[in-house]
Amino acid sequence: QVQLVESGGGLVQPGGSLRLACVVSTRIFSLYTMGWYRQPPGKQRELVASMASGGTTLYGDSVKGRFSISRDNAKNTVYLQMNSLKPEDTAVYYCNARRTSVDSNFWGQGTQVTVSS
Repeated sequence: QVQLVESGGGLVQPGGSLRLACVVSTRIFSLYTMGWYRQPPGKQRELVASMASGGTTLYGDSVKGRFSISRDNAKNTVYLQMNSLKPEDTAVYYCNARRTSVDSNFWGQGTQVTVSS
């Protein structure tokens, strides 16, 4: 079973920055499309950013230009750099690993990000 462990969440003031990290327990990390999703209070989970195995990235409209996803295949880790944070970025952030070719889809336990003064 693949396990994902997120870290880096916390409380930050508007305009501040945070970097989330997600470590994945698999020998084939490089084959996975990695993504970050978030679920604000009372709302549905939404895509924040994803990075395919080949490096192609995709961002949600609300975070374009502020957030950046990256991965280190040698460390089995995906990162989410979040800059210019806004109160509406407050949510539980989840890491996702998927390989659609073999119907594999795994989630982390989530990490809370709160943007407030």
